[in-house]
Amino acid sequence: MLNHDHQQALLQWYDEHQRALPWRQTNDPWHILLSEILLQQTQVSRGLVYWQRMVETFPTIASMADAPVDTVLKAWEGAGYYSRARRLHALSQRIMLPRAEGGFDGRLPSTYDELLSLPGIGPYTAAAVASIAFGQSVACVDGNIRRVMARQTAQPEPTPKAVQAWADASLEAVRPGDWNQALMELGATVCTPKRVGCSRCPVSSSCQGRSTPERYPLPKQQRTKAVIMTAMVDHDAQGRPVLKQRPLSGLFGGLWGPVYEEGRREEGAAYIEAGVVNHQLSHRSMTVHVLVGTSAVGETGTEPSAVACSTLDEKVLTMALQRLLEGRS
Repeated sequence: MLNHDHQQALLQWYDEHQRALPWRQTNDPWHILLSEILLQQTQVSRGLVYWQRMVETFPTIASMADAPVDTVLKAWEGAGYYSRARRLHALSQRIMLPRAEGGFDGRLPSTYDELLSLPGIGPYTAAAVASIAFGQSVACVDGNIRRVMARQTAQPEPTPKAVQAWADASLEAVRPGDWNQALMELGATVCTPKRVGCSRCPVSSSCQGRSTPERYPLPKQQRTKAVIMTAMVDHDAQGRPVLKQRPLSGLFGGLWGPVYEEGRREEGAAYIEAGVVNHQLSHRSMTVHVLVGTSAVGETGTEPSAVACSTLDEKVLTMALQRLLEGRS
């Protein structure tokens, strides 16, 4: 664990060197929650854009609760991992319910346990929001803090329980929100996976792994599944693609897109090849063969900009439109 002197050194470093991120300049718990959910699986540089968009579109919990889930998905468009947006919408509606009906009378709860009871909120987010937005003395753990802990204790494969115990023991109780952010900032900007900045670290004196920091922790083995699919894109007489809204559960749930089939489907009289789209997800490497219908269909198409589409769908539709225009020229 980090002692009092190390705590003060890290907090002083954080006060002087923290990045100027907009969610650190607000006391609005809802805006802080939005940042934490967005940043779970989104880089900070991209998260800045999406956070600003979400705050402007849904400045209050009530504004999101009153909106259709399609509107939330559209605002989230491009941020990826759309289940976060669906759960966030469900969270806002739950909060707006009266307490007698299992809600929170329109106010974001302030305790770890109550936050943890909300849709889409796990231990990290509950601890981060409780400490940062409400000053609760609870330690949070993310990948950055795990890396700092592994190097401080020279453990190549620390268990989640061990990391949480270290974080709990090291927690600075007077400024818990700043403390959690300071540890995460240290891992994000100094105690990084590669090119570690030990000479700039305010707690290097207590680090047992500082002589060989790259050894801690051992990288996790990522398994990626190769997926081959065919996207069949039809257009109406005006050249608009025919899109279907997917069920709320499953990959790209609630988003709009063309029809996909598993495997490779060859072109024929009804469909011609437009090209291949390669798309990478966290655990999937997707190869999508794009086929375009050779004649207009009777269904009414949809303007893609009017609905929420995934990045993969946007790539597919762009390729299909280009092939359609080439066929007409």
